[in-house]
Order: sequence, then structure tokens, then C-alpha cells
Amino acid sequence: MTRRISKYKRFMMMNPIVQFFKFIYLSIKVLLVVAGGHGGTRSA
Repeated sequence: MTRRISKYKRFMMMNPIVQFFKFIYLSIKVLLVVAGGHGGTRSA
């Protein structure tokens, strides 16, 4: 059984703009989780 990646999925993987937005979205989500969970980045 050969697994064939559909054109749409391959387009999404090869598209640098999509990758860029995905990276920004993930980093913002991480920042929100960190800032919200710990009430700030600096804990003296």
C-alpha cells in the first residue's frame, strides 16, 4: 500500500508563507500560555 500525499497537503507543506504563519501562531500560543500560567516571565 503506497501512501500518496495529496496535492493540497504537499502544497501546504511546501508553502513558506503557510509555514511562517503557522510558526507565528504557535509562538503566540506558547507566549500566551507562559505569560498566563506564570503571571509574568520574571519571577525574582
